[in-house]
Amino acid sequence: MIRDIEDSAAEFMAIRRDLHAHPELSFAEERTASRVAELLEGWGIPVVRGVGRTGVVGILQRGQGKRAIGLRADMDALPVEEHNRFDHASRHPGRMHACGHDGHTAMLLAASRHLALHAEFDGTIVLIFQPAEEGGTGALAMMADGLFERFLWMPSSPRTTGRACLWAALQSARGR
Repeated sequence: MIRDIEDSAAEFMAIRRDLHAHPELSFAEERTASRVAELLEGWGIPVVRGVGRTGVVGILQRGQGKRAIGLRADMDALPVEEHNRFDHASRHPGRMHACGHDGHTAMLLAASRHLALHAEFDGTIVLIFQPAEEGGTGALAMMADGLFERFLWMPSSPRTTGRACLWAALQSARGR
């Protein structure tokens, strides 16, 4: 395992447990989004809030490279009653992270911190924290808000190479 991430495991376990204790449903991820944005900014990563309503995008750039990659985690919880009795069980009746999105968010945060502090690359890493995955509308909202155009592929750049494949996948997902 990467030493830096291993050394900060307790920090990210605490973050995951905090997120688990405070689950938020689709498009209501206000606390989660704020926490994510504040952590990213604290590590020197520029952030755009409110992408697709409650989504967060961090932009990590190095060098002059035109290549970009997106890393994504989902943030929303489910409308499920939690029956666990551990200290970080949901503090909100009828809501819980039953699908692991608290873990997904914590893992991407750990990767984000490591990349911000130690990664050597030439290009852009786009850190995408998606709302409303459970309802199936969060990704669409982020795309409608210009996720690809604003952060991953600029017109007339080498970043457009995968766009046709992604567009075909999107159309397929929409049933077209």
